[in-house]
Amino acid sequence: MTAFKLILALGLLSASPLALSQKDNAVVATVNGKEIKQSEFEESYRQNMMFVSDKVVTKEKVINDLINRELGIMRAKKTNLDQEPIVKKKMEDVLYHAQVSKDLEPKLKKIVVTDDDVKDYYKAHPEYRTAHILFRLEAVPEIEQAKAAQDKAREVYAQLKEEPNKFAELANRYSQSSTAANGGDIGFQPAVRLAPEYFDAIKGKSPGHITSPVRTQFGYHIIKVLAEKDYESINTALYKKVVYDIKRDAIMDDYFADLRQKAKIKVNEEHLK
Repeated sequence: MTAFKLILALGLLSASPLALSQKDNAVVATVNGKEIKQSEFEESYRQNMMFVSDKVVTKEKVINDLINRELGIMRAKKTNLDQEPIVKKKMEDVLYHAQVSKDLEPKLKKIVVTDDDVKDYYKAHPEYRTAHILFRLEAVPEIEQAKAAQDKAREVYAQLKEEPNKFAELANRYSQSSTAANGGDIGFQPAVRLAPEYFDAIKGKSPGHITSPVRTQFGYHIIKVLAEKDYESINTALYKKVVYDIKRDAIMDDYFADLRQKAKIKVNEEHLK
């Protein structure tokens, strides 16, 4: 086989920059004069093939979806939908996330999470298995509702001080949590999945410890520590993600601190009360 035939057999000639450029610029369809290029079509087809769907992914379906998208965008522009307040808000959200991602992507790519990082984090944030009795509050409760929940929590806590072995029974009777039926047991939970006040109340406590009523955004909790997980048993991948998020947030905090320093900002604190 000659060198030319070998190259042709391998398909290398069709991969030349000029050939690729011509293929990418080929027009697959037009919608009211708007062209849908080969490159856009191929990328959409590739994206569709990456996800499981109840419909078979065909090239005809993909091009029809792209045509429908163009028709929808054209109608939105014709009716000035982009000027509707709710749409403008969503567009601003997209711009916000896109700008932050663009500015911070180089720094975020440099984030490294080591095993020592995970160990240091876990030492300060061990994972506990707990049970709780919840006296639920609305997001913004009335003073009377909050007081009634607090009083009931104190009443039940006083009973538990006398009879701590009845925790599961009292959870089943009084807790307004979905875990009431199994004695309030919520299993092992990383600190990031608990309200900060909840975790602070159990941190450093030994199994069997029962806290006094703790208020979180969800209501008043009486919490019992059931167990503490050894470092060797943790989900390392999960904790690497947690540490990564902390490092990412630190970068974002610095980013916005710089922007705020350069901006003119005034907060009318009387309206925050």
